[in-house]
Order: sequence, then structure tokens, then C-alpha cells
Amino acid sequence: MYKSHSHPRQHRGLILSIILFVVASILAPFSYGLNWDKLRQNFRALSGNEQILNEWNTLLSGLNETTIEVKLQKVNQFFNRKLSYTEDIELWGQSDYWATPLESLSKGKADCEDYVIAKYFSLRSLNIPDAQLRLVYVKARIGGPNSSVTQAHMVLAFYPTADGEPVILDNLITDIRPASRRADLSPIFSFNGLGIFAGSASNATLGPGGTSRLSRWQDLLERAKKEGFE
Repeated sequence: MYKSHSHPRQHRGLILSIILFVVASILAPFSYGLNWDKLRQNFRALSGNEQILNEWNTLLSGLNETTIEVKLQKVNQFFNRKLSYTEDIELWGQSDYWATPLESLSKGKADCEDYVIAKYFSLRSLNIPDAQLRLVYVKARIGGPNSSVTQAHMVLAFYPTADGEPVILDNLITDIRPASRRADLSPIFSFNGLGIFAGSASNATLGPGGTSRLSRWQDLLERAKKEGFE
């Protein structure tokens, strides 16, 4: 699914992808610095239960010295357990609203985009660079391998190497699986703080215009920064 077969026409794109991956890993900020005083102040303004904020703080603090595999597992588990799936229209009165991690935690609820956003920000704060993370828009097949029923969905992909197969963090399936074991997902496009990619393969082309081409994402990044993700 995510892993594409290489042929001569793809060599240039693969080389460019590897260069972007290495440069981004070296030059891009390695993490979102979390201003916990500011986050707590904004969380109180959202009338959230501070116990869950404290639990999130404890989680991240305890993962600083762990392996990447443990970070992925624990962050994925935390949000899948702490947030209850709720449609945007019920939660925010809008058909499609991308909530910041603080907003999702204050409600204790999220839709698929919100789960991914919360996991992405958490992993970025744990020194995992943008080049290794992508938010992926997919069509998810519902009801088994022979089902023709699909729905729009979003997952988080982690790329261990520049040309490697990603693993998928998802709220539909609790365990983290390689993309090749998620035949129920058909990727459409992916993005992160670096920009938007044509597809989700490790050698997918990074498009022009950075994140400005995805207004919801750009708006989310700006709101999160004001809340304390610096």
C-alpha cells in the first residue's frame, strides 16, 4: 500500500526525498518546546480537568530518555485511551474542525484528525523530527477485507529511515503496525510541518508552498503556538 516499487523514473524523486529527510533532520527544530505555565493557563481557560493535563505532562517527562519505539507506543496508547471519539459537529458545532492537543484534552474527546494532531505534537516535543512524521489522509475500508464501504480518515505515520516503510499510529486499531499490514487504508496525501507530500510513500515528492497550501493545518499551527507549543 504505502511502499512503492522503484524504477528509473523514481530515482530522482527518491534522491531528493533522502536529501530533504537528512537536511530537515539536521536543520529543523527537533522539538516543539512546551511552555507548561502557558499551556496550563490556557487549559484552565478552556475549563479542562487538570488531572489529564498532569497525566500528559508526566507521560512526556517520563519518555524523554526512552527509545523511539517506546515513545510511539506510549503516546499512541495514551490518546487512544484518554480521548473518546466524537464527531466535530457534536463537539464543536462544525463539520470539520482541527483541534489543538490542548482543546482535545480539555474536552476529553476527539475525532480522527484530533487524535493524530495530539500524537504528532507529543512526539515532536519528544525530539522526533518532522522528517520522520507525517499526518496521512486516507480512505479507510470499514467492515472487513471484502467490504466496499470506505470513509475519510487520518492516521500518523512514522518513518524510521528516509527510504523505509512507515509504521502507522491509529485510533481505529490500537497496536502500531507497518503500513504493509494496513491494507484497509488507501493513502491520498500526507503532510507535516515541512509541507504537503504527493502521497505517503517515503519517496513522495514534497510540493511547493510549504504548509500554506493547507489552511486548516496552518491555522492549527498558529493556534497551538499561542497556547504554548513554541
